Amino acid sequence: QVQLVESGGGLVQAGGSLRLSCAASGRTFSSYFMGWFRQAPGKEREFVAAIRWSDSRQYYADSVKGRFIIFRDNAKNTGYLQMSSLKPEDTAVYYCAAGRSSYYYIMGNYDYWGPGTQVAVSS
Repeated sequence: QVQLVESGGGLVQAGGSLRLSCAASGRTFSSYFMGWFRQAPGKEREFVAAIRWSDSRQYYADSVKGRFIIFRDNAKNTGYLQMSSLKPEDTAVYYCAAGRSSYYYIMGNYDYWGPGTQVAVSS
């Protein structure tokens, strides 16, 4: 069993930055992808970014490319999402997830999910 817990959400002004963390426990992630998804009020959950744990290869949604960076600390079994140049449209609950499928952008391919952390960006 894998447990994921996000932290680092909060309220920030447009143009500001936040760093989200996803602490993982229960197993090692050498064969996993860790993904970040977000869900805004009234909208479907959408893919934000993913990292292939074995070699740190990164993948991003077009909407966040150039503003967000995903990375991981293998020793801490923790993944991160560094968010910069935040916009009001980035406001959402952010979820981290872990799965083995290389189709990292598909929500259904993730086996484990954290409870989410709220990010609010004011204009």
